[in-house]
Amino acid sequence: MLSDTITNELQRYAVGPRIRALRLRKKLGLVQLAAHTGLSTAMLSKIERGQMFPTLPTLVRIAMVFGIGLDHFFTADTEKPLVAVVRKKERLRLPSPPGEEPPAYLFESLDYPVADRRMEAFYAEFPAGAPASPAHRHGSAEFIYLLSGRLAVDVDGEETLLDAGDAMYFDSSVPHGYRREGDGACTALVVTAP
Repeated sequence: MLSDTITNELQRYAVGPRIRALRLRKKLGLVQLAAHTGLSTAMLSKIERGQMFPTLPTLVRIAMVFGIGLDHFFTADTEKPLVAVVRKKERLRLPSPPGEEPPAYLFESLDYPVADRRMEAFYAEFPAGAPASPAHRHGSAEFIYLLSGRLAVDVDGEETLLDAGDAMYFDSSVPHGYRREGDGACTALVVTAP
Protein backbone atom coordinates (compact mmCIF):
# COMPACT_ATOMS: atom_id res chain seq x y z
CA MET A 1 0.00 0.00 0.00
CA LEU A 2 1.46 3.36 -1.04
CA SER A 3 1.18 6.44 1.18
CA ASP A 4 -0.87 9.41 -0.03
CA THR A 5 2.33 11.46 -0.51
CA ILE A 6 3.92 8.80 -2.72
CA THR A 7 0.67 8.25 -4.65
CA ASN A 8 0.33 12.00 -5.26
CA GLU A 9 3.96 12.20 -6.39
CA LEU A 10 3.48 9.31 -8.85
CA GLN A 11 0.22 10.81 -10.17
CA ARG A 12 2.05 14.05 -10.90
CA TYR A 13 3.90 12.31 -13.72
CA ALA A 14 0.62 11.19 -15.35
CA VAL A 15 2.28 8.05 -16.73
CA GLY A 16 -1.07 6.37 -17.50
CA PRO A 17 -2.48 9.25 -19.57
CA ARG A 18 0.86 9.55 -21.41
CA ILE A 19 0.74 5.85 -22.33
CA ARG A 20 -2.87 6.24 -23.52
CA ALA A 21 -1.93 9.28 -25.63
CA LEU A 22 0.95 7.34 -27.24
CA ARG A 23 -1.31 4.36 -27.93
CA LEU A 24 -4.04 6.48 -29.51
CA ARG A 25 -1.50 8.42 -31.59
CA LYS A 26 -0.26 5.08 -33.01
CA LYS A 27 -3.89 3.96 -33.45
CA LEU A 28 -3.34 0.86 -31.32
CA GLY A 29 -6.03 -0.85 -29.27
CA LEU A 30 -5.33 -2.22 -25.81
CA VAL A 31 -5.33 -5.77 -27.22
CA GLN A 32 -2.67 -4.82 -29.79
CA LEU A 33 -0.51 -3.07 -27.19
CA ALA A 34 -0.86 -6.10 -24.92
CA ALA A 35 0.31 -8.38 -27.74
CA HIS A 36 3.37 -6.18 -28.41
CA THR A 37 4.36 -5.86 -24.74
CA GLY A 38 3.39 -9.27 -23.39
CA LEU A 39 1.31 -7.55 -20.71
CA SER A 40 -2.38 -8.21 -20.07
CA THR A 41 -5.05 -5.84 -21.40
CA ALA A 42 -6.45 -5.59 -17.85
CA MET A 43 -3.09 -4.41 -16.50
CA LEU A 44 -2.62 -1.90 -19.32
CA SER A 45 -6.15 -0.58 -18.79
CA LYS A 46 -5.52 -0.08 -15.04
CA ILE A 47 -2.22 1.69 -15.77
CA GLU A 48 -3.83 4.03 -18.32
CA ARG A 49 -6.65 4.91 -15.88
CA GLY A 50 -4.18 5.59 -13.04
CA GLN A 51 -5.45 2.70 -10.92
CA MET A 52 -2.03 1.04 -11.02
CA PHE A 53 1.52 2.35 -11.33
CA PRO A 54 3.83 0.39 -13.65
CA THR A 55 7.16 -0.94 -12.47
CA LEU A 56 10.23 0.22 -14.38
CA PRO A 57 10.57 -3.09 -16.31
CA THR A 58 6.90 -2.81 -17.34
CA LEU A 59 7.41 0.80 -18.39
CA VAL A 60 10.50 -0.19 -20.42
CA ARG A 61 8.43 -2.78 -22.33
CA ILE A 62 5.83 -0.13 -23.16
CA ALA A 63 8.46 2.49 -24.09
CA MET A 64 10.17 0.03 -26.46
CA VAL A 65 6.92 -0.48 -28.39
CA PHE A 66 6.72 3.26 -29.04
CA GLY A 67 10.45 3.73 -29.64
CA ILE A 68 10.90 6.22 -26.83
CA GLY A 69 13.09 6.44 -23.73
CA LEU A 70 11.91 6.33 -20.13
CA ASP A 71 12.57 10.06 -19.85
CA HIS A 72 9.42 10.64 -21.96
CA PHE A 73 7.33 9.66 -18.93
CA PHE A 74 9.23 11.79 -16.42
CA THR A 75 9.94 15.09 -18.19
CA ALA A 76 7.59 18.03 -18.08
CA ASP A 77 5.65 19.14 -21.11
CA THR A 78 7.60 22.01 -22.64
CA GLU A 79 4.47 23.72 -23.96
CA LYS A 80 3.43 24.95 -20.52
CA PRO A 81 5.39 27.17 -18.12
CA LEU A 82 6.73 25.29 -15.12
CA VAL A 83 4.47 25.60 -12.09
CA ALA A 84 4.84 23.41 -9.00
CA VAL A 85 2.83 23.63 -5.80
CA VAL A 86 4.03 21.94 -2.62
CA ARG A 87 1.24 21.67 -0.07
CA LYS A 88 2.25 22.00 3.58
CA LYS A 89 0.70 18.63 4.47
CA GLU A 90 2.71 16.89 1.70
CA ARG A 91 6.16 18.12 2.74
CA LEU A 92 8.59 15.72 4.35
CA ARG A 93 10.28 16.90 7.54
CA LEU A 94 13.87 15.70 7.83
CA PRO A 95 16.43 16.12 10.64
CA SER A 96 19.96 17.34 10.04
CA PRO A 97 22.28 15.70 10.70
CA PRO A 98 20.25 12.48 10.30
CA GLY A 99 20.02 10.18 13.30
CA GLU A 100 21.17 12.70 15.92
CA GLU A 101 18.96 13.55 18.90
CA PRO A 102 18.22 16.34 19.10
CA PRO A 103 19.05 17.38 15.53
CA ALA A 104 20.72 20.75 14.92
CA TYR A 105 17.75 21.65 12.74
CA LEU A 106 14.78 20.21 10.88
CA PHE A 107 14.13 21.11 7.28
CA GLU A 108 11.37 20.72 4.70
CA SER A 109 11.94 21.08 0.95
CA LEU A 110 9.64 23.73 -0.50
CA ASP A 111 10.33 22.83 -4.15
CA TYR A 112 11.00 19.07 -4.16
CA PRO A 113 8.83 18.05 -7.14
CA VAL A 114 10.73 20.29 -9.56
CA ALA A 115 13.45 18.51 -11.52
CA ASP A 116 16.61 20.39 -12.56
CA ARG A 117 16.05 23.21 -10.06
CA ARG A 118 18.16 26.34 -10.45
CA MET A 119 17.76 26.88 -6.72
CA GLU A 120 16.49 24.90 -3.74
CA ALA A 121 14.21 26.39 -1.10
CA PHE A 122 13.73 25.04 2.43
CA TYR A 123 11.78 25.82 5.56
CA ALA A 124 14.14 25.29 8.51
CA GLU A 125 13.32 24.99 12.20
CA PHE A 126 15.96 25.13 14.92
CA PRO A 127 14.40 23.35 17.94
CA ALA A 128 14.92 24.29 21.60
CA GLY A 129 18.05 22.65 22.99
CA ALA A 130 19.44 21.94 19.55
CA PRO A 131 23.23 21.81 19.24
CA ALA A 132 25.11 23.90 16.71
CA SER A 133 25.10 22.28 13.27
CA PRO A 134 28.35 20.76 12.06
CA ALA A 135 30.18 22.89 9.49
CA HIS A 136 29.24 21.89 5.96
CA ARG A 137 29.58 23.27 2.43
CA HIS A 138 27.57 22.93 -0.77
CA GLY A 139 26.77 24.68 -4.03
CA SER A 140 27.74 28.26 -4.68
CA ALA A 141 25.40 30.51 -2.71
CA GLU A 142 22.93 30.50 0.19
CA PHE A 143 20.29 32.98 1.28
CA ILE A 144 18.66 32.93 4.73
CA TYR A 145 15.63 34.95 5.80
CA LEU A 146 14.94 34.54 9.52
CA LEU A 147 11.21 34.22 10.14
CA SER A 148 11.35 34.00 13.95
CA GLY A 149 13.85 33.83 16.79
CA ARG A 150 17.58 34.46 16.73
CA LEU A 151 20.19 32.51 14.78
CA ALA A 152 23.99 32.64 14.72
CA VAL A 153 25.40 31.83 11.28
CA ASP A 154 29.09 30.92 11.12
CA VAL A 155 30.65 31.38 7.67
CA ASP A 156 34.29 30.34 7.43
CA GLY A 157 34.89 31.07 11.14
CA GLU A 158 33.10 34.44 11.24
CA GLU A 159 29.81 34.48 13.15
CA THR A 160 26.85 36.75 12.35
CA LEU A 161 23.75 37.03 14.56
CA LEU A 162 20.39 37.28 12.78
CA ASP A 163 17.09 38.40 14.32
CA ALA A 164 13.59 37.86 12.93
CA GLY A 165 13.27 39.79 9.67
CA ASP A 166 17.03 39.79 8.96
CA ALA A 167 18.37 38.32 5.73
CA MET A 168 21.82 37.04 4.85
CA TYR A 169 23.48 35.98 1.59
CA PHE A 170 26.82 34.15 1.57
CA ASP A 171 29.18 31.90 -0.35
CA SER A 172 28.08 28.38 0.66
CA SER A 173 31.11 26.69 -0.91
CA VAL A 174 33.04 27.58 2.26
CA PRO A 175 32.41 25.82 5.62
CA HIS A 176 29.35 27.21 7.39
CA GLY A 177 26.96 26.23 10.17
CA TYR A 178 24.07 27.47 12.31
CA ARG A 179 23.48 27.87 16.04
CA ARG A 180 20.16 28.76 17.65
CA GLU A 181 20.22 31.63 20.15
CA GLY A 182 17.63 32.29 22.88
CA ASP A 183 14.49 30.49 24.01
CA GLY A 184 11.78 31.32 21.46
CA ALA A 185 10.91 29.51 18.26
CA CYS A 186 13.58 29.86 15.59
CA THR A 187 12.53 29.35 11.97
CA ALA A 188 13.98 30.44 8.64
CA LEU A 189 13.50 30.34 4.90
CA VAL A 190 16.71 29.04 3.30
CA VAL A 191 17.43 29.19 -0.44
CA THR A 192 20.55 27.56 -1.92
CA ALA A 193 22.02 27.63 -5.42
CA PRO A 194 23.64 24.44 -6.69
